[in-house]
Amino acid sequence: MTAFSIEPSRLGSHDIFILADADHGRTVRLACRGAALIGLEQQVDGVVHQLADGYRDSQELESRPSSRFAIMVPFANRIADARYTFDGQSHDLQPGVEGAQRASRHGFVRGVDFDVAIQHVDGDGAHITFVTSAIRPGAFAGYPFAIDLAVTYTLDARGLSVLASMRNVGDTAAPCFFGWHPYFRIGDSAVDTWELQIPATMLVRTDADFIPLPGAAAYQPLDEAPSALDFRRAKAIGSVEINHGYAHLQLDADGRARTRLRDPASGLGVALWQEHGVLLAFTADTVTRDVRRSVALEPMESMSDAFNRADCAEAIRLEPGAERLFRCGVEIDTV
Repeated sequence: MTAFSIEPSRLGSHDIFILADADHGRTVRLACRGAALIGLEQQVDGVVHQLADGYRDSQELESRPSSRFAIMVPFANRIADARYTFDGQSHDLQPGVEGAQRASRHGFVRGVDFDVAIQHVDGDGAHITFVTSAIRPGAFAGYPFAIDLAVTYTLDARGLSVLASMRNVGDTAAPCFFGWHPYFRIGDSAVDTWELQIPATMLVRTDADFIPLPGAAAYQPLDEAPSALDFRRAKAIGSVEINHGYAHLQLDADGRARTRLRDPASGLGVALWQEHGVLLAFTADTVTRDVRRSVALEPMESMSDAFNRADCAEAIRLEPGAERLFRCGVEIDTV
């Protein structure tokens, strides 16, 4: 008999699914709204620890404060002034909006109700695939492209993995890339004493609006960056406010780059892994609740404002009929 299971449930008016691994004492809760993770529970010595600082109730799931565990497609994080140019055509994601109100972040699917295409349990894990065809010409201002999106979550003995599939079902090339916006809470204290390790050699430099600087100026070797932002070796976060991207990630022998977060007091930790791209770390200094009580570790296929960057053009371009995959996930350390 397999240790894994999938059970449907509800959060208010919203459909959710509960994936469980009885052998390792792990439970994952996933909502159809936004295909968002809303719970990641680990049992240690009979005590259940909630490692995900996600949406706590149906109201939060609907209002999406701080974009917790958001699936970010067709772009991750920010687009400068909510405008971009692709193949010689200029696009405005917020037509009619002026001044400080112009801000386009985190893609289009946070408020979309995904369908469940596949549920499957076997001896290796519990697998569920959420799909949407919501991204179509005319559906979202400034984005006249057609993308089919599928997000597969797998809970297995190693932890939780996320596989995103983006397929261009339109007649023209489209700009498109994936990002994930998880917040982790691994202890009861503020984040200052938690230890962080990011396997990068470059810091992404930004302007005051967190838009990466133009061209090569965006990349600062960590040897030249402020020491408080250098986490190549695990160290306590301290009082530093982090809202920075990290690039040139170094891979482990299995082809995964692991960003590690650990609470020495509880002994709990997570390793956020990805196969390529950039990592954005955020110490939750400007969230609407529980300031500096969790850390966002965001694996992204490309950097913020990639739609406006020549150095990202090849990575985000999706030709008609083409599909691109992005893999990431979470491993849990209980030692």
